[in-house]
Amino acid sequence: MASLGLGLCGYPSSHAKALLRSRLGSRRGRKRQVVARGSVGQQPLTASGRPTSESRNPFPGKLEADVVVIGSGIGGLCCAGLLARYQQDVLVLESHDLPGGAAHSFEVKGYKFDSGPSLFSGFQSRGPQANPLSQVLDALGEPVPCATYDSWMVYVPEGEFLSRIGPTEFLKDLETFVSLDAVHEWKKLLEAVLPMSAAAMALPPLSIRGDWGVVSTAAARYAPSLLKSFIQMGPQGALGATKLLRPFSEIIDSLELKHPFVRNWVDLLCFLLAGVKSDGIISAEIVYMFAEWYKPGCVLEYPLKGSGAVVDALVQGLKKYGGRLALGSHVDKIVVENGRATGVKLSSGHFVRAKKAVVSNASMWDTLNLLPPDVVPNTYKEQVEATPQCESFMHLHLGFDAQNISEDLGIHHIVVNDWSRGVDADQNVVLISVPSVHGKGLAPPGKHVLHAYTPGTEPYSLWEGLDRRSMEYRKLKEERSEVMWRAVERALGPGFSREKCDVKLVGTPLTHQRFLRRNRGTYGPAIKAGEATFPGHSTPIPQLFCCGDSTFPGIGVPAVAASGAIVANTLVSVSQHSQLLDAIGI
Repeated sequence: MASLGLGLCGYPSSHAKALLRSRLGSRRGRKRQVVARGSVGQQPLTASGRPTSESRNPFPGKLEADVVVIGSGIGGLCCAGLLARYQQDVLVLESHDLPGGAAHSFEVKGYKFDSGPSLFSGFQSRGPQANPLSQVLDALGEPVPCATYDSWMVYVPEGEFLSRIGPTEFLKDLETFVSLDAVHEWKKLLEAVLPMSAAAMALPPLSIRGDWGVVSTAAARYAPSLLKSFIQMGPQGALGATKLLRPFSEIIDSLELKHPFVRNWVDLLCFLLAGVKSDGIISAEIVYMFAEWYKPGCVLEYPLKGSGAVVDALVQGLKKYGGRLALGSHVDKIVVENGRATGVKLSSGHFVRAKKAVVSNASMWDTLNLLPPDVVPNTYKEQVEATPQCESFMHLHLGFDAQNISEDLGIHHIVVNDWSRGVDADQNVVLISVPSVHGKGLAPPGKHVLHAYTPGTEPYSLWEGLDRRSMEYRKLKEERSEVMWRAVERALGPGFSREKCDVKLVGTPLTHQRFLRRNRGTYGPAIKAGEATFPGHSTPIPQLFCCGDSTFPGIGVPAVAASGAIVANTLVSVSQHSQLLDAIGI
């Protein structure tokens, strides 16, 4: 599981604008960086195959590949890394100067900030039931060293407490801070849900592919374990497993769970995982998370070198197997010839040919905007445009002195101001991460680094059309960030002073839209289970595939990692896919 989280922060001051220019480069004349295999360059070509007026390649290596991947988010890197592992010639094109998309890390004044995900589990898991991202890293042979812990601080209307994961610890918290009725209902929920996890986890994510080959790599290969899991669940568990693709709220309702705190807490967990409450999340996704969080010996994990270490590991795996990553290489459009996606055109004017496929790790709306309008079927266009979006984010990144801060400060804190408004209400929930508690070297000696954000609840409409240089924009940033400042002050205690912070950065939905190239700064599609399903990975354009949070299985780090793996598996033969599963022992 990973928490929601996106984006770079906006910088109102002239000093901060200079930082942005130095980090991201200007749109014109940006120095391009690359991780690439050595190969002989060729003259730039247009989409028709003719040389362009520019004679210098935008990056080392050929201006072609078997597969071109647009975007280096977690989904794109997982897809590209596995393709490289499959001995495919793969090239990842990234607009920015840092890989990772919404999950990248950045550094200011010696502070290393997470831009997005910060709450993880399952990195150390191995085998068929491992987290999808863990399975990809295992396939690439790139471990991510982590610190482990088992709790996070919670500030809710009922009180403040250290919430501990595990089968019994949370029950003690409920008894102390809520009521015995809540304890009984939570036990009832765990007794119903945990047996279902055997079915939810019976098929390894890495075994799935998007064609009929899945019958061999998944259904037939794991039929014995599937049958065993259903036998172990018994009749009641097996009956419940039939609801795994339905909204989780149906399971809650069938158990007649009525305690407000239990229902609110489940809504919160669902929202953190997938951007929707229990009435919108697929049961399988939240059941998988329950199995990770409420089984004996379970732990949370944080990469010792920050969440950017996950991106670094994926890039290193890509590089190790000969894949290429071109940074500062913005894709202007996907080129379609004779009805097929044949490559991409860069903002530099260069054409990069894709011999087998183009894979877009951009959102569904941004992918649509990359396609020539005349090649897109109206039904596909209308479907994308009609898909509702999650809202955006406010972010607060801080670097500050640890001297007057409690020595037993926890890494994660969550503040819920008012249950009655719902966890998806704007300005109601704030998540706080202080990774320097566990990740050494993330802040200068004696300092802490902090990331606070409102999880996909900030309305884009409040910001739409504002001039980022205007006083109106600055004033709105100050107003809308205040809820995060108050939450941080509550979590850090009286020893914290906002005035004495070494670094103070505030991000808005416009920041996401501008620097992450996210349509309307959104977190992704607000697709509710039972009403619609996340799109598959193929598109109406032959040889064009999509991965990431706009595709099955949906939003969240494990989900996008799985989506990238599915696309990579689909683009190779069943025998290659099976050989990889054999090689990593699943």
